[in-house]
Amino acid sequence: MTAAEDTEFDAQTFLRSLTNRPGAYRMLNAAGKVIYVGKARNLKKRVSSYFQRKHSDAKTAVMMQVVADVEVTVTNTETEALILEYNLIKEHKPRFNVILRDDKSYPYIYVSTNHAFPRLRFHRGPRKGKGRYFGPYPSTSAVRKTLNELQKLFLIRQCNDNYFKNRSRPCLQYQIKRCTAPCVGYIDEATYKADIDAAILFLEGRNRNVIDSMVARMEEAAENREYEQAARFRDQIGRLKEVEAEQLVSRVHAGDLDVIAMASLPGVHCVTMMFIRSGKVLGSRNFFPKVGGEATESQVLTGFLPQYYLKRNAPTEIVVDAEVDDPELLETGFAERAGHKVTIKHRVRGDRFRWLQLARTNADQGVKLHVASNATLQKQFAALGEVLQMDAPPERLECFDVSHTSGEATVASCVVFNQAGALKSDYRRFNLTPDSAGDDYAAMGEALRRRYQRIKKGEVPMPDVLFVDGGKGQLAEAMTVLDQLELDWLQVVAVAKGRSRRPGMEQLFLAGQNTPTILPSDSPALLLIQQIRDEAHRFAITGHRQRRAKARRTSLLEEIPGLGPKRRRELLKQFGGLQGVRGAGIDDLIKVRGISRALAEKIYNNLHLDGGS
Repeated sequence: MTAAEDTEFDAQTFLRSLTNRPGAYRMLNAAGKVIYVGKARNLKKRVSSYFQRKHSDAKTAVMMQVVADVEVTVTNTETEALILEYNLIKEHKPRFNVILRDDKSYPYIYVSTNHAFPRLRFHRGPRKGKGRYFGPYPSTSAVRKTLNELQKLFLIRQCNDNYFKNRSRPCLQYQIKRCTAPCVGYIDEATYKADIDAAILFLEGRNRNVIDSMVARMEEAAENREYEQAARFRDQIGRLKEVEAEQLVSRVHAGDLDVIAMASLPGVHCVTMMFIRSGKVLGSRNFFPKVGGEATESQVLTGFLPQYYLKRNAPTEIVVDAEVDDPELLETGFAERAGHKVTIKHRVRGDRFRWLQLARTNADQGVKLHVASNATLQKQFAALGEVLQMDAPPERLECFDVSHTSGEATVASCVVFNQAGALKSDYRRFNLTPDSAGDDYAAMGEALRRRYQRIKKGEVPMPDVLFVDGGKGQLAEAMTVLDQLELDWLQVVAVAKGRSRRPGMEQLFLAGQNTPTILPSDSPALLLIQQIRDEAHRFAITGHRQRRAKARRTSLLEEIPGLGPKRRRELLKQFGGLQGVRGAGIDDLIKVRGISRALAEKIYNNLHLDGGS
């Protein structure tokens, strides 16, 4: 339903015909672009309030000066309106809404309890697997640290199931006392289950139960004269007590809740979230939502909460430091998403109040650091514009780097910066084809061609400056690609490390210049270039290592159609490993149970004709 189509917008006529039912509404400017999205339990009352002569806040007044049309969508319930509002904000990113820019999901610890010997692992993404999920954790480092502690305490395996099934002897994790080697039967299922149960109790925050269980198991082992086992439990109890002393645990609360506080400076808002799980403070995270015009703390939090919790499960309790609009509606929407009751609290006491004060302190610090960082970045962007003799400071930068090991698993990275810092949602990696392997120039050319073909089509914003890691060769390759795409007017800079390869000695190669530009080591422009170059290098090498590790975990035999796990295991047993299989002839392969002549020929051809030798 729209307010006007081909005629000039008549607010009074539109409002008279508007329904009193719940729904979502969209404010549009003269160009037809959505500039604000809202929800209402009564569309007529809510939308009419915008067309009053006086507005309660400056943001609404500024917005209404450019509103040229209003569209509404009627829904059956207020909850449907809330979800529709969330989806429309994500789709249109209106300038006058609170926009949550960080879209990354949080990591969890996953326990595959459906397995006879469950594993612990890092998990990010949909929680669809059978088993238990613990978290969310505020960062990947928090998960890695917790997994490391669990390995030391309970000796639980973290290897994947394929690796587990195909072991014939213990791996290094057993040797360094991080695993009890269930893969080769060094521990029975019942004992391993007891270790898993203890690990789950630990993750639930029930450390006292874990210690009591460990004491009972130690005494039982001692009575049975299993002294090595008893010593293991003794060491685990000691380590548990150390970990317990390090943890910040609430004295009176053992539930799950998020504590949310906010701090603002002109044009910048910082929302800090503290994650409390089973009475433990797992950490905090800062968000800097984009807000068009001036907004109160209540408005920012009201816009922030649905964007955050309608794409992930909320805990049973959310504590906020400012009152939000329609808390009952938000609670209903979050509860439907999470599958349990959710309560939003504003006025709190005791531990919750102390946590809220701590979150406010973090928010104050976060907004100050963000403003200081942005001021520095703006100076650096201005300095870069002067160095490159641009009419105005650049607003968007892209940098490319290539990483590989002797041509193996070649990956190129593209990182993007704007005047607010790294724009991680726009980062991209390119798994390059074998034709580019080992050739840095060809690899750079392939990555640039794939990226800038999309830019030319308008699918991706055009940068103001393109940086490539390398020297004259990479610059020439970049200019060749851009010339072919008719984008040769773009400013390109190749960043070489210099003869000593020390930071501060970088040489900048620009198109049309025979000699490199060398900036002073304290130049703000050089510091910005180093930052984006180092980020591109980090992003490329991380992608390369992941791709290389994946390739090395995959056996050549796994790539052969028709050769399942049982036959692979039989082949490896019969010939003593992959080298033996590769050295076998077709007649030798046929002698293995389950291997037909057709399959033997396929195995032989894959290992010898397709790069296996």
